[in-house]
Amino acid sequence: MNDVELARELRARVVGRGREVEVVVAALSAGRHLLLEGPPGTGKSTLLRALAEAADSGFEFVEGNAELTPARLVGTFDPAAVLDAGYSPDVFLAGPLVSAMRDGSLLYLEEINRIPEETLNVLVTVMSEGELHVPRLGAIHAADGFHLVAAMNPFDAVGTARISSAVYDRCCRLAMGYQPADDEALIVGRAAGEAAPSPGFVLSAVSMVRATRDHADIRTGSSVRGAIDFTLLASRLAALREVPLTDPGVTLDAAQLALSGRIRVREGCGRSAEDLVAELWARWFAPGDPDGDGAPSGASPEGDTDPKA
Repeated sequence: MNDVELARELRARVVGRGREVEVVVAALSAGRHLLLEGPPGTGKSTLLRALAEAADSGFEFVEGNAELTPARLVGTFDPAAVLDAGYSPDVFLAGPLVSAMRDGSLLYLEEINRIPEETLNVLVTVMSEGELHVPRLGAIHAADGFHLVAAMNPFDAVGTARISSAVYDRCCRLAMGYQPADDEALIVGRAAGEAAPSPGFVLSAVSMVRATRDHADIRTGSSVRGAIDFTLLASRLAALREVPLTDPGVTLDAAQLALSGRIRVREGCGRSAEDLVAELWARWFAPGDPDGDGAPSGASPEGDTDPKA
């Protein structure tokens, strides 16, 4: 499959992201490594998984955290087998990095800025030379198709570290922000599947969630996952209680469940996450909606917030 066909296939699999699809395909086709920067829920891992499937390539996923040591990333010798056979290649337990290099797979490092510096240093030679030297095992050379793609949330400073210039210098950087409202609504509708409610309800759910991202009292808003969870929870609650989907008790409970843990309240604002979620819920789902789909008269057709609201 050539680059044009691969990009066409990805556009059919991924909602929106036409530009990002082309950039990622071009970068990997050119043999470059990638760093994707953006808040959670912007489709970074979705895009890469779709790429691996469409290209029929392997995919090694690594969750970045403080416990990711070089040995966990690279691999280690089986201690029991070493006692019997010595340091033989047959008793080496390959980690995700070695597996991806040998198989010519994509290595996806999530939350790279949470990985300890000593572990990141292992990647520098891999990215620049395409090889890795493992004591008692020898040199591992990257097979064709091996690429390292890392992701990070630049807005989360808790438990993160600064990425060194050596890492930045060996990869191409792509910033990924939130998608437009209509794309997010399509994502929610796809996630809901057969249980998807009316388009008006979905647009209102997306609008409510998008409003968390620019609220004066909210430091960090919710990703589109909040709208997905809200929609799914509301559908299940309505069925369980045998009431309409737009029942205020249903939508308020669903909003609190889906959003109160996803938003981060600004210090000193004097309000709780539950208070803020209730405020946003009332803007789109409070009783008295003349259209009966949860969308107030102040909501635009795109599902965005009325500036006067």
